[in-house]
Amino acid sequence: MLSDLELTEAVDAAESDLVELCSKLVAAPSVSPPGDTRAVAEVVRTHLRGVGITSDLAIRNPLKPSLLASIEGADPGAHLVMNVHLDTMPAGDETEWSVDPWALTERDGRLYGLGMGNMKGAVAAMTLAVELLSARAQSWPGRITFAAVSDEVMFGPDGAAWLLEARPDLYGDALICGEGPGWMRLAIGEKGVAWYELEAEGPSGHSSRALVGQSAVARLAAVVTRLDALGGRRIDPPPGLEALSGDPEDPGTLLSLNVGTFEGGSVVSQLPVRARASVDARMPPGIGLDEVDELVRTACEQTEGVEWHRTKGWAADWTDPSASIVSCVSAAASAVRGETPKLAVRLPASDASRWRAEGIPAVCYGPQPTFSAGTDDFAERQDVVDCAKVYALAAVRFLRELQTEATKPQDT
Repeated sequence: MLSDLELTEAVDAAESDLVELCSKLVAAPSVSPPGDTRAVAEVVRTHLRGVGITSDLAIRNPLKPSLLASIEGADPGAHLVMNVHLDTMPAGDETEWSVDPWALTERDGRLYGLGMGNMKGAVAAMTLAVELLSARAQSWPGRITFAAVSDEVMFGPDGAAWLLEARPDLYGDALICGEGPGWMRLAIGEKGVAWYELEAEGPSGHSSRALVGQSAVARLAAVVTRLDALGGRRIDPPPGLEALSGDPEDPGTLLSLNVGTFEGGSVVSQLPVRARASVDARMPPGIGLDEVDELVRTACEQTEGVEWHRTKGWAADWTDPSASIVSCVSAAASAVRGETPKLAVRLPASDASRWRAEGIPAVCYGPQPTFSAGTDDFAERQDVVDCAKVYALAAVRFLRELQTEATKPQDT
């Protein structure tokens, strides 16, 4: 019988190899855009090949391969998908970094390098977990698919979106995504997204005849000021998600609206006759697209000459906190770290939402240390190690639990 202790000791024994894998991943650029994941996919593929695991590249766009590896347990059973993404955000202004973005730097217990927090630390941790589980496949039932995908950072069409269309066998019975919500919490849901385009018109003429609030820019400014004031509104979680309501300042429960672009006019001495703005709204569970549409509509209707339309949108999604995958990951994290992880809603979207859209329970857990990555991107070394342990323990717990449920006598 495979024990938690055996798995956690195996991770500890492989810790130096795990850090070395992180180093190779950071050194393989995969910035999106352009999202070229060929080099980083080859790093993972080479590592798996070296421990006897066969993997395949799934390719829609030749620059953006995703990597798939499947391992089978001793007996038939449930199918667990373990998901990470290979692309990273850009480094930004590299002169602001205190370390080389393209080389792993260890300092004060932290592993620095572009993508370590989002999310090459999780790629390495999940790769090691799959390696250790494969070597002990006679000790657990079912099937595990490791899906290291491309095109996630821009939520594009060439990664998980295409995979789920081309390979419906990848739905599985549950998904663990390595996308951390920050501070080693366990994300059971994600904010929804709504993008809006606003356009204002106003009278033409020389600036010497300008009246208060009449130009297109002034009209649009009034609207976006109203929208900006809506940001930070706390939304009560819907029934079943009461566990998310503990921290009133948690941004996962707050509505956010950001005016991403604003443009208008061409000459300082003329009244601008048109102005445009784009707005990004992020919706926690408890508020829907229709409700946010109404907030935007109301803000626009209070000012003459302003039109709006939504260009993209989907509601927040979440997995029932009582789902088996939630309890299994939570129990594994508790066993490894000595405390139950707090449940959370991720702020940006992740590929976990694609599985939830198909009715598959999905959670996110990973070594991202804050809400999002940026300059001096890093992950705590211990968090990366602990994630490898949690992924391995949670996979075994989940597959055994579903096998037990399947073999229980059914009421007649």
